[in-house]
Amino acid sequence: MPNPNFKISGNIVDLFNRRTFPGTITVVNGRIASIRDTAEADPQFILPGLIDAHIHIESSMLVPTEFARLAVAHGTLAAVCDPHEIANVLGLPGIEFMLENAGQSPFKFYFGASSCVPATPFETAGARIDLADIKALFSKNKLKFLSEMMNVPGVLNKIPEVAAKLKLTRELGLPIDGHAPGLRGPDAEKYIAAGISTDHECVTLAEAREKIANGMKIQIREGSAARNFDELHPLIDEYPDQCMLCSDDKHPDDLVRGHINLLVRRGIAAGLDIYNLLRATAVIPVEHYQLDLGLLREGDPADFIIVDGLTSFNVKAAYLAGRKVAEEGQSLLLSKPIEVINNFNCRPKSTADFAVEPAEGLLKTIDIIPGQLVTKSGLVEPSLSNGNVVADETRDVLKLTVVNRYRDTSPAIGFARGMGIKSGALASSVAHDSHNIVAVGTTDELLGRAVNLIIENQGGIAAATEDDNLVLPLPVAGIMSAGDGLETARLYEQLDRKAKQLGSNLPAPFMSLSFLALLVIPELKLSDQGLFDGVNFELTSVFG
Repeated sequence: MPNPNFKISGNIVDLFNRRTFPGTITVVNGRIASIRDTAEADPQFILPGLIDAHIHIESSMLVPTEFARLAVAHGTLAAVCDPHEIANVLGLPGIEFMLENAGQSPFKFYFGASSCVPATPFETAGARIDLADIKALFSKNKLKFLSEMMNVPGVLNKIPEVAAKLKLTRELGLPIDGHAPGLRGPDAEKYIAAGISTDHECVTLAEAREKIANGMKIQIREGSAARNFDELHPLIDEYPDQCMLCSDDKHPDDLVRGHINLLVRRGIAAGLDIYNLLRATAVIPVEHYQLDLGLLREGDPADFIIVDGLTSFNVKAAYLAGRKVAEEGQSLLLSKPIEVINNFNCRPKSTADFAVEPAEGLLKTIDIIPGQLVTKSGLVEPSLSNGNVVADETRDVLKLTVVNRYRDTSPAIGFARGMGIKSGALASSVAHDSHNIVAVGTTDELLGRAVNLIIENQGGIAAATEDDNLVLPLPVAGIMSAGDGLETARLYEQLDRKAKQLGSNLPAPFMSLSFLALLVIPELKLSDQGLFDGVNFELTSVFG
């Protein structure tokens, strides 16, 4: 198919010279041949496409080609991606799957080499990525950056393997992404001095400003679980060259509703400078990661979007290399065949597997904070029944389990507050970062039933009640659907609604559940090896 040649007129948004003017763009062979001022233009606005500056595509439960189909409808034309979710399940073959699938779409996916697989030695992953693997990824696949360095103690203590990964990336002249929630003071300075140039984990302005002062760029995150835009958006006008926008994790129902375009709309409503705001969505990530996405300059690829206005910001059309990929909120991209690869090796569990015998002391609880990935550590009197410690939904103390899906072992058990369900159980094999099975429930029997739904389907998210079961199968690595993106979003929304009908008032109950196994975010989490103290970075007892 020949590359497109055409002209298009409108109010052109020039993010480099900070001006908007009526003009005509001439596209030849899919690139911008010229941009000319005109006396007047169509009442539409032409501007660079939007970029998600940090996302795990797998969190959308969609393979890259399906993610792209949904994202282009909202004006997103590129994403900076860390494939460490699938890397934790399948290692290099998983990353290669993402690259191959992404290559079937005109959407511009930019992948990094996953730096921390597994994220910690306190959990069981399906694979590991070592220094030799990272060298291979950089040399063979020309990846753009070292993905988020979650091993903060390894950086601060100069653990040899961690230091070697950082050194290799610096020598290649590539960026290193960070992951340093709550890191402040001398430790933050030391972490940044190791060459780590971004962070998407800030939740307060004070923390973000301190990191910027030490040379970091801040990726302001608004995902399905962690929502930091309202707190952090003043940074965009304070430090316009140091900010980007990102999702980190975006569930499919949220992606159907909108993406970075919604943050632009909110930023405009908050009174942010429009050029600073739009530069954070395009120019800053392109320059930081050295991306080849066009930025509406002569000679650039004809990658741009058209919106009806800079306040309403409704996306009328999107173009990649001059080809229209979305129009009036509808994607023009086609679905592609999906290969199913997986790593699932555990047998169904019995109700007795989830019993907890009482011990001295109070019961430690993982206390969920709505809209945040960080948790608090609580203490409660345990509830007993038939000689075992059980959930107590009247106090919102639910039993939590993480089940190793890579080999058949006994479940790890903990307790969580804040999930809010009054009956039933929720389970998921989307459980960051190792993607074992995580589940929470009001009874051991329902907890086991929800876990077994995941095992039977070789991955998915599920809800179990006394009356019925509901499951969304995720057979691709146990974390992504093999089906249509819109249908996946519909089924996910049905499960999300079910969780809320059971009593949860969390914005995204299944997303919050998935992060209860993410050990690198303090304070208290659960892995397949047991309860984990994220402050002292060690396993701990359920009683204390």
